Amino acid sequence: MTSQHDPGPGSATPPHEPELTGPEWTTTPVTADLLRGALDLEHTERGLLPHRLPAWARAQCADEQLASVEAQPSGVRLVFRTRATAVELDTLRTKTTYEGAPPRPDGVYDLLVDGRLTAQARGAGGDTVVVDLTTGSKEERPGPVGTVRFPGLPDRMKNVEIWLPHNEQTRLVELRTDAPVEAVPDDGRRVWLHHGSSISHGSDAASPTTIWPAVAASLGGAELINLGLGGSAMLDPSTARAMRDTPADLISVKIGINLVNGDVMRLRAFTPAVHGFLDTIREGHPTLPLLVVSPILCPMHEDTPGPTAPDLSDLGEGKIRFVATGDPAERALGKLTLNVVREELARIVKQRATDDPNLYYLDGRDLYGDADFAELPLPDQLHPDAPAHRRIGERFAALAFGTGRPFADGRA
Repeated sequence: MTSQHDPGPGSATPPHEPELTGPEWTTTPVTADLLRGALDLEHTERGLLPHRLPAWARAQCADEQLASVEAQPSGVRLVFRTRATAVELDTLRTKTTYEGAPPRPDGVYDLLVDGRLTAQARGAGGDTVVVDLTTGSKEERPGPVGTVRFPGLPDRMKNVEIWLPHNEQTRLVELRTDAPVEAVPDDGRRVWLHHGSSISHGSDAASPTTIWPAVAASLGGAELINLGLGGSAMLDPSTARAMRDTPADLISVKIGINLVNGDVMRLRAFTPAVHGFLDTIREGHPTLPLLVVSPILCPMHEDTPGPTAPDLSDLGEGKIRFVATGDPAERALGKLTLNVVREELARIVKQRATDDPNLYYLDGRDLYGDADFAELPLPDQLHPDAPAHRRIGERFAALAFGTGRPFADGRA
């Protein structure tokens, strides 16, 4: 079954038996030289699991939310050269659903040929985690391997990219093609390492290449490593060390919304935590362009602290909304709001930039502000929808990669 916005052929079916048989198929082991966007690969009994944080970083934080989202391959893609006209990929996904709500849409695979979106397909089969939002309990239901098929590709040598679903943990079981494949050599594009929250992860985007960082990377001509971690942009020292140790040419960190909606720290702790996070990144990348991005507009938290709580009144219709439960008066006690965060981030960057000329600040409201909220409101009061992802990505590309901007060619 293909997605509604499918531009070409592609399908996914639960059985993982190839449509063709015999010597016409070439099976290629999925190895690190065929994968981009992952910082670690875990060999499991049920397939190869890409991780977006290294094993040592995962071991330092036992949080279930972080463990779930870092194993969702946002920005992770298979990249290879081939003459193949048909590609099959066996995967074992883990899909999350909510008790009492309609099933969530299946994750989308985007297939690009020579950089152009050519086909899409939705996943099938796999394991399911059923979450009861009223109690927090989870039930795991095992399922079979599924196969994503992309027939009808042009019969010529070409670069093929398969972007994995940004919102489903995905084990890679087997790659089959009707012609041999080879790794794509480095084309000299700069590597952009980005860290952020669920918005950077891609919540409510239509497909993996339409999350805003992927849109911006495409427009900016950069290779994306996306450390957008839903609900988990908490200024974790382990994440900073992972960024420190990851080869890159351009770096950005989007800070704030998770700290507010998680109500995890006060201003007293926030300021030194930001300094420490930036210090750690600078240990490994002392002179690279480093862009600090404050939160996009989120009206419920502009002047009201967290924590954020789900509104389940329309759960039966598949809708979850969020509400801010903090008291605005608590700002006087150091509670964080988005306006407090933006003001402090701007001050920190200005202070540090006197000794760090390659450090920059971008107000998130320049990516999505009041006028955008009026035109493209946040459906759940927290996350942008698919058109807003496109807009944010286009604006980031202009403000970061444009002429004279922090990520413009020649700055690295």
